Amino acid sequence: MRRLPGPFPVGRYAKTLRDELRKRARVLLIGEVTNLRHSPKQSYFEIRDGEGAVPCTIWADELARLRLPEGALRDGAEVIVAGGPDYFPGSSTSSPDFSFRVTHLRLAGEGDLIARLEALRKQLRSEGLFELQKQLRRPRLPRTIGVVTAESGAARRDLLAGLARRGWEGTVIWAFAPVQDRRAAPAIAMAIQDLAARPEVEAIVVTRGGGSLADLWAFCDETLCRTVAMLRVPVVSAVGHERDSTLIDDVAAVACSTPTHAAEAAVPLDCLAARQSLERCALALRRAGEGAIGSRSRHLGALARGPARALQRERGKLNQKIREIRASSERGVADRAASQRRIGTVVLERARRRAAGADMEKRRESLHRVAVTLRAHEPERTLERGYALVEGGTAEPVTSAAAAAAAGEVKLRFADGRVRARTEGDVERET
Repeated sequence: MRRLPGPFPVGRYAKTLRDELRKRARVLLIGEVTNLRHSPKQSYFEIRDGEGAVPCTIWADELARLRLPEGALRDGAEVIVAGGPDYFPGSSTSSPDFSFRVTHLRLAGEGDLIARLEALRKQLRSEGLFELQKQLRRPRLPRTIGVVTAESGAARRDLLAGLARRGWEGTVIWAFAPVQDRRAAPAIAMAIQDLAARPEVEAIVVTRGGGSLADLWAFCDETLCRTVAMLRVPVVSAVGHERDSTLIDDVAAVACSTPTHAAEAAVPLDCLAARQSLERCALALRRAGEGAIGSRSRHLGALARGPARALQRERGKLNQKIREIRASSERGVADRAASQRRIGTVVLERARRRAAGADMEKRRESLHRVAVTLRAHEPERTLERGYALVEGGTAEPVTSAAAAAAAGEVKLRFADGRVRARTEGDVERET
């Protein structure tokens, strides 16, 4: 064992340690009050942040001189303390104790918190964590939404009312967590991770009501913000009111001013308006369909009557063609019959000529003899021999004497002309 100074009495070393610590420079610390408890002489508490904690003590009379508002020093309050390290050596009957001896304490102002917030915001922005969530695709109509909020807060009621106004009928998975104390940030981060691990969750809403920056400081926690930035599920932040700004708003996919606004961001599609629009479109489509059916029916009815009319027209045309063909055939038959008759006549004429060719001369000579014989019996030939023909007034022959006497005047026809003659006297009979 290497040779060391000592051994020294522990009591003397403890007092020396106390004196050395009290020589340390006085500093200001800022953090969140936790584990606050009071005794008649002192108040004990710890101040914490995301990286560590320091036990603190303050004398009761010094705390009273600060005249803080009643209830201002409480668990979860953001404070700035002035003082330095101190050590109580203890005794044979009491235990030693290390603490940060507080000589002055005040509630952290907005300026102190804003400075810390801006420094952390600048760091996360430089690492590109503000853009990761905003690159995620958000479903237009999610079926399941996870919600991280306080179980009894007004934000829960406002969110449900906003979802109801949009007509959304999906599933909400609740992950209740404290939203204002030193345990809030780790609990919120764990709740978000649990929801993101469920495959049916398509979006996560983190919401709470308004308050001071100190009240909302859990939502500026660096670990919580890094957890949100790295999730695969889009996160909708709705922390505080319009004037409030927390670091989770910067890393989330969407930052909303109110829980009602968060409902609209989580469900971009207004289901109620979409249903009404769908009903109007369905009604218009049904009316259009009924009108189309009516007009098509009338058109089809007209088309159905068309073939009958077309058939009637074609039948009329066919009948006309039949009449024309019949007439044409009758004319053709008549023409052929006439032609055949002409041909037959020609053929018969030619046949007669051929038949009569041999004895034509004989017949002509016989005819001449008959003609000569006939001429010999003609009255003209008798008149040429000196006879006369007696004719009455009507140029009819008078064949008896009585008729000539009765006529009183007759014509005597000779071969070369006629003469008038009167008849007188009685009729003399031949014996």
